[in-house]
Amino acid sequence: MVFFTLERTVPLPLPEAWRRLTEWPRHADAVPLTRVRVRTPPPDRVGTVFVARTGVGPLFFDDPMEVTVWDPPGEDTPGRCRLEKRGRVVLGWAELEVRPGPGGRARVVWREELAVRLLPAVFDRPLEAAARTTFGRAVNRLLRQP
Repeated sequence: MVFFTLERTVPLPLPEAWRRLTEWPRHADAVPLTRVRVRTPPPDRVGTVFVARTGVGPLFFDDPMEVTVWDPPGEDTPGRCRLEKRGRVVLGWAELEVRPGPGGRARVVWREELAVRLLPAVFDRPLEAAARTTFGRAVNRLLRQP
């Protein structure tokens, strides 16, 4: 199991940074070879479930997630969302936090604990490096694109 934190400061109001990070289907455009399907009706809230399917053709895995904390930000108040990963392959959780940053910018913090079932601990360091790179790029894309 690995744990990592990503932090970004962006020239966006808090609600806009939040929207860009929590519109779950947008994650498909930010993570290569991934599609996202939301299984519960809007609006997003505690109990929202979505599945990220990653792979090509018959070689894929599903990463089902459930929102367990949903506290959107105000104009000047922080927001936090926690996702529990409930898959057969990928386990763990992710927390997305949007809070006021310097100069009216948004400070984004993404924390994740990630495990791949049956993957020996000897692979933790490569898994962390791959996850940090993949999710770092995804966060950058999500925050850049309206």
